[in-house]
Amino acid sequence: MRPSCRRAAALAVSTVALAGLTGPATTVQAAPAVPALLAPADPVPAPAPAPEAPGAERPMKPAPFGSTCRTSVEGSQVVAYCHNPYPESDQVRLHTECDRWWDIDADGRPVEVGPAQTVRLTDRCWKEVRSAWVSHGRI
Repeated sequence: MRPSCRRAAALAVSTVALAGLTGPATTVQAAPAVPALLAPADPVPAPAPAPEAPGAERPMKPAPFGSTCRTSVEGSQVVAYCHNPYPESDQVRLHTECDRWWDIDADGRPVEVGPAQTVRLTDRCWKEVRSAWVSHGRI
């Protein structure tokens, strides 16, 4: 039976451990070479963070932004309700892609959604709706 790499690594580790327990007075034969991937890795300390200058500013996280929109399609009608829970206004726009090649796709006009406000966006196709989505933009 051919020894596995795990067994070879365990043999090398136990040989080193025994050498440490017996002390420097005895000589120990060198252990067989173990590939670097199987040898136990020495923990490398993480570099210390650079000290901040007293006047340096930390980068600000971007403020939360964007309305939450629910879009529903029933037959050829598309309805989207968008609610903005944030203090900054959002600009939403309903896009409708119709299924038939002769039916014109539509991009609705931009609508401002103020803080704590809900708006209703509607559109339609002549026949079936392939897809509908809402895009957002900052004012």
